[in-house]
Amino acid sequence: MATEAFEEIAETFEFLDDWEDRYRHVIELGKAMDPLDAAFQVPATKVEGCASQVWFLPRIEGQGAGARFDFQGDSDAMIVRGLIAVLHALYSGLTVREVLAVDAGAELGRLGLDEHLSSQRSNGLRAMVERIQKLAAEAAG
Repeated sequence: MATEAFEEIAETFEFLDDWEDRYRHVIELGKAMDPLDAAFQVPATKVEGCASQVWFLPRIEGQGAGARFDFQGDSDAMIVRGLIAVLHALYSGLTVREVLAVDAGAELGRLGLDEHLSSQRSNGLRAMVERIQKLAAEAAG
C-alpha cells in the first residue's frame, strides 16, 4: 500500500548495496525538503519521544476518513530530516483512513532502517509514526 514516492525510495535502496550510501541518500532526501518556518517550530507541533528536535505540521484536506493527509516536518538533525522525508513519501497524499492502515514497520523494514539505526533513532522514528497516526485518527474523527 506504499505510495509511488515511497516505492521510488525502496527501489533506490535496492540499488544501493552499501548502508553508507543509503545513509547518504536519506540525508540527501532531508536536504531536498523545504524547511518548516520557524513560526511553526513550537511546542504544539513538536514530536515528543525523539532525541533530536522534531516538528510536524499537519495539512489535512477534506473531512472525515476520506480527507487527504499531508504534513510538513523538520528537525535539527540531518539524518532525522531524511527520515521525515521518508515518512512524507510513505504517507503524503493518502486518505486518513489509508494512513491508519499503513503497516509502517513492514514498509520501513523494507528499507532496512531498523537494522542500521541506533536505538535512539529507532525510538524517534516510532514516535514520528505514532504522531502521524494520531494526527490521521484525529482527522478521521
